[in-house]
Amino acid sequence: MSLLTETVAAIMPASADAMAAAEERQSMLTKPRGSMGPLEDVGTRLCGMYGECPPPLPEPVAIAVFAGDHGVCAQGVSLYPQEVTLQMVGNILAGGAVVNAFSRQVGAEVTVVDIGVAGELEAAPGLLVRKVAAGTADMTTGPAMTAAQVQAAVEVGIDVAREVIAQGNRLLAIGDMGIGNTTASAALISVFTGLDVADVTGRGTGIDNAMLERKVSVIEKAIKINAASPKDPIAALAAVGGFEHAGMVGFLLAAAALRTPVILDGVIACSAALVARAVAPQAADYWVAGHRSAEPGAKVALAHLDLVPLVDLELRLGEGSGAALAVPFVQASARLLREVATFDSAGVTDKE
Repeated sequence: MSLLTETVAAIMPASADAMAAAEERQSMLTKPRGSMGPLEDVGTRLCGMYGECPPPLPEPVAIAVFAGDHGVCAQGVSLYPQEVTLQMVGNILAGGAVVNAFSRQVGAEVTVVDIGVAGELEAAPGLLVRKVAAGTADMTTGPAMTAAQVQAAVEVGIDVAREVIAQGNRLLAIGDMGIGNTTASAALISVFTGLDVADVTGRGTGIDNAMLERKVSVIEKAIKINAASPKDPIAALAAVGGFEHAGMVGFLLAAAALRTPVILDGVIACSAALVARAVAPQAADYWVAGHRSAEPGAKVALAHLDLVPLVDLELRLGEGSGAALAVPFVQASARLLREVATFDSAGVTDKE
């Protein structure tokens, strides 16, 4: 049995009993029902994920940033050259990226996973070197990854999730780093939602109209050449995805198998979540939408995942930055159920 098959087999639905208990408790708390909006739903879902009501506090927090390069960059789909991936990973490891600043604010630990960077990184605290290859192939000329590569990348993600959970983390988040990865993400979103490429493709790093038209054309060509289909999720992932997408797919599946919630970041994480849900639909019970990215594909993906984002600030950075911002909201949703008094215990008259 492969590690992927073993992981998928271990995924169970969120506990219906724990969520029913949470719904009952929500109705007893000293606040009007529904007054906390999506936080109430997240709190109830946390109970289902952890299998108990009230839920444990979702801490400590670990953010895994999967980094990889993309052969499709040769088609001129990004404003930035490919070496920026290596440079930005170095910036994260040095603590100077946005995700580092936000993670310090919320007390989360950042781990960078080099799963496919086209360059060598010096050893540093917080770096896991699990490189499958030095970047994917150009998906306009054939699959971005071989069958063996995509399997290996998914298994890297499974192993990383198992490691950070074994370290005692109770809440996870995923981010990404990779020049060209919004191109691969739009391809995956188009394949798994059935929507036209033009409807799910954004400007990424800020490309102009001419580059956007080229980007759409490149994605359409890649999907057609590879005959990417949601009927075979892993093959579609290999065809038009990236190593960081595959790593996140494995991470999401393993976290679900271990009943640990994961906060999704932007369009790259959301595209990976579509793949993971196609592999194991019940895994989606364990994910929380951190924010609504400005990228059109992210909004489409969240709608298909039936997830309500906790933050909507028109962010479009990646790195796990939006997921980090959502950490306090997820923790607050647990505190609602754990710490707010009931009408009876507080001696407050209920509406009835």
